[in-house]
Amino acid sequence: MESILNFLPYVGWVLLAIMILVLVHELGHFLFARLFGMRVDKFSVGFPPKIIGKKFGDTEWVLGLLPLGGYVKIVGMVDESLDTDHLTEEVQPWEFRAKPVWQRMLVMVGGVMFNIILAAVIFMSLTVLYGKSYFPAIGGVKVEDSSVAYNMGLRTGDMIVAVNGKPIDSVVGMGGVQELLLADPMTIDVEREGSFLSFEGPSDIMTQLNRSKGGFGLSFDPAIVGYVNPDSPASEAGLVAGDRIVAIGDSTITFYTQLTGLIQSAEGQPMTMRFVRPDSVTQPVSSSLSVLPDSLQSIGGTTYEVRLAANGSSGKYLIGITQYYRTQEFGFFESVGVGISETWLQTRLVATSLKRIFVGQDNFRENIGGPVMIAKVTKEAADMGAPYFWNIVAMLSITLAIINILPIPALDGGHLVFLIYEAIVRKEPSLKLRMVLQQVGMFVLLAFMVFVIFNDFLKL
Repeated sequence: MESILNFLPYVGWVLLAIMILVLVHELGHFLFARLFGMRVDKFSVGFPPKIIGKKFGDTEWVLGLLPLGGYVKIVGMVDESLDTDHLTEEVQPWEFRAKPVWQRMLVMVGGVMFNIILAAVIFMSLTVLYGKSYFPAIGGVKVEDSSVAYNMGLRTGDMIVAVNGKPIDSVVGMGGVQELLLADPMTIDVEREGSFLSFEGPSDIMTQLNRSKGGFGLSFDPAIVGYVNPDSPASEAGLVAGDRIVAIGDSTITFYTQLTGLIQSAEGQPMTMRFVRPDSVTQPVSSSLSVLPDSLQSIGGTTYEVRLAANGSSGKYLIGITQYYRTQEFGFFESVGVGISETWLQTRLVATSLKRIFVGQDNFRENIGGPVMIAKVTKEAADMGAPYFWNIVAMLSITLAIINILPIPALDGGHLVFLIYEAIVRKEPSLKLRMVLQQVGMFVLLAFMVFVIFNDFLKL
């Protein structure tokens, strides 16, 4: 019983995500069908049995019990229901089959278009609401042991020069591994002890990422103060935003995450801290972490040494500072451009990932996820906050769009192939052929769904 109760939050979040995606996708089909004067008998989110339904005009709006998809029943169209009774009757002007091929094509790609638009709107909204925050490429990079980056040959302290031939400044906060996955082969150029080196990633990068406990393992972690709390030990000692901490006692500080252990080990006793203050930072700056000067990129400045004791009243010993990161804010029109660019990047990423899997470059079983894995990832994102949840919804929307446009019968792409054939030869494929291919396509999709669900449980 306890395990079932623990699983319920996963179900709730993934159902919300699926309902949003299905509603938008089917709305794309519906609106294009109505735009061209086609009659729609049913609009269903979820598959039968029906929970509730209400008819408005010619269309019955239905909520189904099985939340694994949805459908729009357009009069005169041979769809997944395999209903052909209407084909023996006289063609009516409001039917799907009565319309020009180009209109029917737009109806079929309407769902895909709306899923892509949804992703762009989400990315745009996240950009205008939250901006983009990242740790800047200051100082050497931190490389985790047993990670993909470590196995490539990169080491902690390397100065990243370029990623896939792009200067590091153009790769915001390294962009996770997204930019890295788009190149084949992926390359990272670094400077190490005065020498310039180039490292090439594995051809099965996605599989290696799944297997590596350290993930990609490449991050920036500058030991730079972003904000000093008033009336804190750090404030009393004279630290200000922009200071680069270089040592505590006899321990050299290279990364910000090193501070925690050293501060806790002092147990509130006075400790010596050395830091470098860039010449351009002479007084405390705004608490906004996006206003610190670009001169922080350089190491030059004045070195200071102070004595301070961490405050332990909160249960942990704290000196009252937070790490420096950059926040870039965007206006509405700028956010539109960022949203479109992000959608294009993520679409390329999903398409590239699928290509790698289907050509055998990456392991099929290890890189395919089904409803169970989607539920897990969606719940984890929701726990992190609204921006993460909506980012996952946008990614799933793009994935749904790409999968639906694949030329597989029973998917939108399969219907599109039939229409392209009709446009070229000026004749519909035979009904018998379409029915057989639809049945084969549905069987393949059902078999694939069973496989991915079983595979999800094996991975868990």
